[in-house]
Amino acid sequence: MARYLFDNAAVQTAGRFSVLESRYDTASRRALERTGLGPGWRCLEVGGGGGSLGDWLGEQVGPEGAVTVTDIEPARAASRPRAANVRLLRHDITRDPLPGDGFDLVHARLVLLHLPERLRVLELLVGALRPGGWLVLEEFDCGWTPVLAAPDDSAVLLFERVHGSLMTLLEKAGAEPLWGRHVVRAMLRAGLTEVTATTYAEAWPGGGTGIGLHRANTEQVTAGLAELGVTTAEVDAFLALLADPRFVVNSYPLISALGRRPEEGSSR
Repeated sequence: MARYLFDNAAVQTAGRFSVLESRYDTASRRALERTGLGPGWRCLEVGGGGGSLGDWLGEQVGPEGAVTVTDIEPARAASRPRAANVRLLRHDITRDPLPGDGFDLVHARLVLLHLPERLRVLELLVGALRPGGWLVLEEFDCGWTPVLAAPDDSAVLLFERVHGSLMTLLEKAGAEPLWGRHVVRAMLRAGLTEVTATTYAEAWPGGGTGIGLHRANTEQVTAGLAELGVTTAEVDAFLALLADPRFVVNSYPLISALGRRPEEGSSR
């Protein structure tokens, strides 16, 4: 049975959210700003994670606007103070009714990638928009993570083996690691217009903040990796490699795709 591989109640979640916020929030904010986001907007943030982007959206829409932030496990976001115009809900986008409609903006970062029902959920999110409203989907393309520097060839092979096994675990859980490269096409097929996208990536050196995402993810799924034949020694060597400044890997590219629901009476 498909399930979310990275349980948000796990101890590694704080580290994962910290990396995502520190390394990707700036790119996400730029994508959201391209919609014309401003005071008075009604926004839905699906899979709000640690809550940083939901809080930022609340600042942008001001007291006359409203932001609804959802997550299957909202404890992390609930631990931080929120403005009165930001509402936080426990919500499963695959099962629960949407918490409203007619939104000016719907945003989800690294959510649909993990969902076997991603195309159905995409239709739901489009339906939650007002005519002329914007959907912003941000997804990784996990298939492009080249090693940029390494102490030796064996380090490259080790990274590729352990990371490749992690991708296998994601696929077994119903995720699509390459979803980022398909999201623009999916949004066009869902009937959105003015669809554009940007891609953000950076180099992650060993011992740096970004590469900590690989550490958090790997530590959380060591049991699953063992079932695929990855030994404890290999995992230990992999984690040591992530701390080695001689090792540098490209970050997961974040594809930020924007699309607009056609206005009523539009030919699309």
